[in-house]
Amino acid sequence: MGNNWKSRKIGELGKVVTGKTPSTRDLDNFEGNFPFITIPDLNGRVFIDYSDRTLSDVGAGKMKSLLLPQNSVMMSCIATIGKCGITTKPSFTNQQLNSVICGEDINPLFLYYTFTQLGYELEAAGGGGSVYTNVSKTRFSNIEISVPPLAEQRAIAGMLGALDDKIELNRRMNATLEAMARAVFKKLTNDEGGEEKTIGEVVTIAGGSTPSTTNQTFWNNGNIHWATPKDLAPLHSPILLDTNSRITERGLKEISSGLLTEGTVLFSSRAPIGYLAISQIPVAINQGFIAIKCTQEMPNYFIVNWIKENMDEIIGRANGTTFLEISKSNFKPMTITVPPFEKMKTYTEVVEPMYQKIVANLKESRTLASLRDSLLPRLMSGEVRVKET
Repeated sequence: MGNNWKSRKIGELGKVVTGKTPSTRDLDNFEGNFPFITIPDLNGRVFIDYSDRTLSDVGAGKMKSLLLPQNSVMMSCIATIGKCGITTKPSFTNQQLNSVICGEDINPLFLYYTFTQLGYELEAAGGGGSVYTNVSKTRFSNIEISVPPLAEQRAIAGMLGALDDKIELNRRMNATLEAMARAVFKKLTNDEGGEEKTIGEVVTIAGGSTPSTTNQTFWNNGNIHWATPKDLAPLHSPILLDTNSRITERGLKEISSGLLTEGTVLFSSRAPIGYLAISQIPVAINQGFIAIKCTQEMPNYFIVNWIKENMDEIIGRANGTTFLEISKSNFKPMTITVPPFEKMKTYTEVVEPMYQKIVANLKESRTLASLRDSLLPRLMSGEVRVKET
């Protein structure tokens, strides 16, 4: 670390604000122009430019002392700790977030990246909760971090920010491509006739299972991708590139559907219903999926959009006492209109390049994220200086 880096408490870097939730009984407090940021909104984006909930002028007026200006740095400090973001406009947060309105000598983006590295310090500062970790405003304010001069803060933030900017650009591009592909699907299915069949007639449906978790020969040193719906939950685009778990060859033999080929559509059939992805890797699955093996005549991106358009009917066919589940037997009889061959061919020629670009963008973003994650701790500790990089 350079000798011009200083150890400073977070509370010395600016004004620390802990959020609050206005009365939810008074509906006049909500549905306005002020983002009301909670932990789920801190979903990997650096800059939080929208939130699931908003406050009205009435609600904002009751919380005016807790208003966060643009470029305030937020961190979740109760229950789920360590999620970070930066405000892009005047905003409010709930009580699970502590925020810093940065002083003039602190670069907000540098502070954001510093916050992402505070895992141990946050755990040490947590306490006071028998059910969940709670890093209070006082404990949060007393955490010490290393801070270089402002010019070096900006340089570090600029380097890491450039990587995150490209990742965010790819995410937005993919969202646009998905919207375009869905529009093409709607036009095809609304304007053209076709033959009505059941989904079970045009694709192959399969399910999965979980090898015994007490038999370590099914899991230890496994190198075969094994997916659960949790692998699909964080996806911004319906493309699966990796899984959190691996199984062995012996574990694979415990799953009747075996190893599904690349291009299989995975659709979560319970808890919750509706996660979707086209697997870009050979993968085995647990019992929380309906797997759909597609063909050139019935391509996977057509099926993905068909499922999205028919989600209400799918959920309507689900049943269960503990949680809703759409079984394979209830899914297979659903009606699907198969477009004429030439129309499907044209659709494929238009849409397939879109999904190829989505996959390419995701792979590029993974590479960029890996580079960022490798550089980040070394830059934030001063081990690597910007000029050396």
